[in-house]
Amino acid sequence: MDVADVVIPTGMELFYDRLHFAPAVKDRDRLYCAGVIGVGADGVAPADTEAQFTQAFELLGNVLTTAGVAFADVVDVTTFHVGLQAHLRTFAKVKDRYLKPPYPAWTAIGVSELAVPGGLVEIKVVARLGR
Repeated sequence: MDVADVVIPTGMELFYDRLHFAPAVKDRDRLYCAGVIGVGADGVAPADTEAQFTQAFELLGNVLTTAGVAFADVVDVTTFHVGLQAHLRTFAKVKDRYLKPPYPAWTAIGVSELAVPGGLVEIKVVARLGR
């Protein structure tokens, strides 16, 4: 991998410099995005479920835009949920604001916790490049 393949949006340099992972990496015709949790600039997840899910998609949108793609280029979504059954409808409602037909593949996985205290979802996607 070449350093030019690494995608680091402004404000996410900490992930690469201190935590040693890229928010996204370009590989030929695909963009692989690391999981995004809906936190504010302070690193805290909002207590409101819908606000947290919206923040996660907004952060993901920033990664996609920095890489030169959009939500329409997403081909695969994997989501990790704390309280999957309790929050799935709210998550799906927010997701549908960002992902439009034709829909990408989606896998939702229930987990016991995420890296951020209070985090309820982590969203990981693969998108097409150069469309």
